[in-house]
This record gives sequence, C-alpha cells and structure tokens, in this order.
Amino acid sequence: MRADAARNLAAVLTTGARMLAADPGVSVAGIAAEAGVDRRTVYRRFTNREELLAAIYEARLSAIEQALEDARLREAPIAVALHRYVENIIVINRTWPVDLARMLADGEVRRRRDACLAEVDTFLRRAAEEGMLRRDPPPGWAQSLLVELVNLAAQQLPHLSAGRAADVVVDMYLRGMGPQAT
Repeated sequence: MRADAARNLAAVLTTGARMLAADPGVSVAGIAAEAGVDRRTVYRRFTNREELLAAIYEARLSAIEQALEDARLREAPIAVALHRYVENIIVINRTWPVDLARMLADGEVRRRRDACLAEVDTFLRRAAEEGMLRRDPPPGWAQSLLVELVNLAAQQLPHLSAGRAADVVVDMYLRGMGPQAT
C-alpha cells in the first residue's frame, strides 16, 4: 500500500472510531469528510458501511492484542506489566473509542475478545498469588475495576499523557485492590 493510501486508511479508521463513539448512526460520507478524504476513496476500500465498521472494530481488537503482548503480562514484574498494560489500553481507548460489544455476534470477534479478557484475568490471578493484589474480592471484581478505571482515565483525563494517566490508574488500583494492611 502506498504511504498516502495507508495514511488515508488510518485517518478513515481512527476518525470513524471517534465519530461512531459519538454517533453510532454516522454516515460513511460524514466519516470521509471528517477524515479529509473523498467518500469514493472510502467506498473503493470498503464496499459498504458494514465493511468499514468491521475494519474499525478489527483495528481496535488487533491493537488490544498487541497491547497485551507488549505488556508482557506473563513474564514482566507485576507492577511493570500492570503499568504497561494500563498505558497501552488508555492509548487504545483514546484512539479507538468504540465498544467491541457491537461486534460480539461475530464468533471470531467474541473468541478473540474473550482470549484477551482471559489473558488479563490470568495476569491478575498471578498478581494476587504474588501478593500484589488482594485475594478476597468477588470473582471478576479485580478485572472489572481495572477496566472501569482505565476507561475513566482515557475519557476524563485527556489533559494527561497516557503514561501519566496510567500512573494515576495504577496508584488508585493498587491502593484499592492491593494487599490489606494488617
């Protein structure tokens, strides 16, 4: 793909993600105009709106999978892996603010999303086993709380870099979910 075509595609996908998060009914023409490309450029790449939507969700899911790999959740020290994961996901949430729930009817998307969630769950169990997190919260609580804090940081702390927002999330998370003082 030519460099200008790659830039146009990236602009269409990220603009589409942002606009869809604000208005799920946004038109392809609206996305194209906001991305600074002609509507025909979009339709040459995607034959219909659903193909464009699928590409946006695919890009978000691929970014999440890469973020998990980059965080090295299985081998990096817990604090390092947690910060990397949170920072990466904040960047993704800011770049791709669409919710994957819309695409979960697709079996492959659901399988990939569930694999990502399982990877984070395995990491959080390791963190508890190593004494970095409490062992007593209800099942799923540690992951749900982390997801919510990351989402809040991505949305409500736009003035902070992803790294600084991750500092805030990790500090708050470990204060709430960290081992209890005796």
